Amino acid sequence: MSRYQGDVLAGNWRRPRVVPEVPAERDLVVEDAETGFCGAVVRCEKVAGGPTVTLQDRHGRLRAFPLGPGFLIDGAPVNLVRPDQSPQPPSAPGAPRRTASGSIAVADARARVAAASRIYVEGKHDAELVERVWGDDLRIEGVVVEHLGGIDDLAAIVRDFGPGPARRLAVLVDHLVPGSKESAIAAQITSPHVLVVGHPYVDVWQAVKPSSVGIAAWPEVPRGRPWKEGVCQALGWPVDTAAAWRRILACVDSFTDLEPSLLGRVEEAIDFVTMQPAQS
Repeated sequence: MSRYQGDVLAGNWRRPRVVPEVPAERDLVVEDAETGFCGAVVRCEKVAGGPTVTLQDRHGRLRAFPLGPGFLIDGAPVNLVRPDQSPQPPSAPGAPRRTASGSIAVADARARVAAASRIYVEGKHDAELVERVWGDDLRIEGVVVEHLGGIDDLAAIVRDFGPGPARRLAVLVDHLVPGSKESAIAAQITSPHVLVVGHPYVDVWQAVKPSSVGIAAWPEVPRGRPWKEGVCQALGWPVDTAAAWRRILACVDSFTDLEPSLLGRVEEAIDFVTMQPAQS
């Protein structure tokens, strides 16, 4: 079984683990695993149905949840407990800083010289989203992300790149689902030094969780109609796709704002291009 299948936030289900108890201190940022609602702790209360914790998201919306299991911090499950009942002290001020992708930040790290391997994405928006969440990690690894403006000529692009054991290429494709044009193009790539992965969305906009953008769901746009313009119209936004993307991107603070089906594919691509070549 590939470790990239399914929900990348779910961890290794085959290994029993102890879920830590974390005091619900004010301003602690957590995510409700069931709904995806992410916010900072505002207060804990005792109510008739049991203790609750109230979270406030970046839009100022408040939601109360039962205190206990079912929460995520940096993608890892935790049990939230009342601060005055926790057997564990609050996190020390010197706790490791996390990058937007959830990895531990390397203090005072300088970007490495660009490696030969690359990650290609379809468009500018894909590249900007990858940079926003994984930029720190990619600079540490010396991996450059380039956008292609489409993948219709992917086979020729791969040939021109000249992949090899020390020059790997990963390609992130939109709408990579069975029967799509994109899946037929991807099937043409057979080099063991090239990995083509993709998400199921028509456009990378949809890989941002609707709750992070402050909408109930991404609108359904009829076939044959420009998708981005249709989304803007359905949401009552000005039909300015550049401005709409800036609005969406501003709502992304970390990996918790993205759908797992994109997270897993990007992590897979990064692992592939940073893999050390086998020694002969």
